[in-house]
Amino acid sequence: MDLRLYAVTDRSYLKGIDLVSAVELAIRGGATIIQLREKEISSKEFYELALKVKEVTKHNNIPLIINDRVDIALAVDADGVHVGQEDLPAEVVRRLIGPDKILGVSASTVEEAVKAERDGADYLGVGAVYTTLTKPEADAIGIEGLQKIKEAVSIPVVAIGGITQENAYEIMLKSEVDGISSVSAVFSGDVEENSRRLLQTIEKAISDRRNLKW
Repeated sequence: MDLRLYAVTDRSYLKGIDLVSAVELAIRGGATIIQLREKEISSKEFYELALKVKEVTKHNNIPLIINDRVDIALAVDADGVHVGQEDLPAEVVRRLIGPDKILGVSASTVEEAVKAERDGADYLGVGAVYTTLTKPEADAIGIEGLQKIKEAVSIPVVAIGGITQENAYEIMLKSEVDGISSVSAVFSGDVEENSRRLLQTIEKAISDRRNLKW
């Protein structure tokens, strides 16, 4: 499970391109894991879209994670599901999906993170690091809060919330997180180039971080 560049879909950012094609471009540019996030469509539409996206991710050997909807994840045999604090509890989701599927959980505090790990999460989406239009109600925890959570758990941590091409390097350098997750920084504009630049930034930060430790 390579979490370096965790791309989360949002069709509202796409201009003149369908979502399945955008996912293909994101992967071509360097996205290492895809989360399909749909809030405004019917279950049938979500299911049909997930099947199409899965064809792309499977062909490229990239994990497909379904946001919130455990039923959709199971119906299309996705690689995993990601749930928030207001969704089904992680321990319940783990029982439903079994031991072999990937379970991601959102966390914004050390307490939430520790509980999620105990309840069976494979990784955490931690934030919001900065304020974001995707979830304007979420309080920003900053890089310091991000690092506190990373130090409190043993499972991988992905930074989420307000991450851009401009701040991705600082986040990766100053914390020990395993990757970054973004919506607009990937899917707004040139999707393939966005992904390529983000992954290059992430890889440089990881390399510089290792050098600093020496």
